[in-house]
Order: sequence, then C-alpha cells, then structure tokens
Amino acid sequence: MRLRQAGFFDDTPDAFRLRQVVTGTVAGLAGAVIGAFLVRSPVVALLLGCCGVVVGATRPRAKLDGAIEERTERIRLELYTVNQLLAMHLRTGAGPIQAVQRVVDRGQGVVVEELTMVLRSVRAGTSETEAFERAAESTPEPSAARTFKLFAAGAQRGADLGIALLELSEDIRDAGREELRRTATKRRATMLVPTIAVLAPVMLLFIAAPIPFVVFGAR
Repeated sequence: MRLRQAGFFDDTPDAFRLRQVVTGTVAGLAGAVIGAFLVRSPVVALLLGCCGVVVGATRPRAKLDGAIEERTERIRLELYTVNQLLAMHLRTGAGPIQAVQRVVDRGQGVVVEELTMVLRSVRAGTSETEAFERAAESTPEPSAARTFKLFAAGAQRGADLGIALLELSEDIRDAGREELRRTATKRRATMLVPTIAVLAPVMLLFIAAPIPFVVFGAR
C-alpha cells in the first residue's frame, strides 16, 4: 500500500525489503572497514558497523516516506482543478467512467495517474464501484479519497456527481486557504525567533546596567 501511495507501481514489497537488506549490509560493512583500517579499533569498528546497518536499512524507508509526502502534496494541489473538470463533463451528460476517461485522455499529473489506475481496474473486469473504493483506500490524500468514494457512490446509486464534486472542490479550496494561513503564522513566529534572540540580550543589558549604581552607589 505504501509503495503504491509513493507512486512506486513497478516495485514490490519483496524487492523493497531486499533493497533495505542490501543497503544496510553495504553501509554496515563500510562502517566496519572504516573503523578497522582507519581508526584501528575493534570497538569503533563494531560501533560504526552497527550504525551503518541501521542507517542503511532505514534510508529506503525514509525515501519512501518522502515520496509519499511529496505525492500527497501534489495530489492536494491538482485535485481542485481535476474535480472541476470532472464536474464539467458530468454536467454535460457524461457518465462517471466517460468523464474520467476524458480527463485522463487530456490531462497529466498524479491525480490523472490515480484515475488511470481506476480505468485499468475497470477494463480488467472490476466493477466501477469496487475500483473507485480501492482507489479511495490506497490514495494518500484524504480529499482524493472523498472524491473516489463519491464516484463509487454515484456508480452504485446513480447520484448527481456534478454538484457534489463542485461542493467538494470548494471544501478543498477552503482547506487549502486555511493551511496557507497556518503556514504563514508558523513562518512569522519562526522569523521572530532570531529577532528576539538578538534584541533580548541587548535590552537586558540596558536594564541591568544601572543596577550596580542604584544598589551600591558605584559609578
């Protein structure tokens, strides 16, 4: 599931685990060699070997997490436009799969890749409802999961997806604005830290400078 969320569609869990083992082994051997031949200490060689194994084994996982985070952000940025296009095709009389096909034929991006996987599942014999439900379970972005669940419900019950997609697009835009406000607030707070770190000692110095004269009468 996490490999799919990261966009590594051609990778398999066994291949990923093997890559972790190989990377950890190579890094561990490199650390042991450095400790044995450069530092000339068995204890240091053992410690560096263990650290190399840990770092090498966790590096593919960190790369996977970073890919998932990047893919989630891209889906969040693209989803509003894609939902608007899907709603436009649905309002002009296209069915759910036909609307998805039109967007896939003319568009590109991460959301289009997700929709392409849905179309492949449908062509392979999976029902429309099940294909969209699987896409909702595997996507890393909750808003995209809501879109796919909406399509699954529309394919099953024949609901009006056009209006629902437009409403969902507005929710996505409002959530994006709120996220920008929170990010801007955090960045303003971060920018104040160096200012306070520089000015606070100077202010304390000006406040504390007269204390010896006031207390002891010293000049």
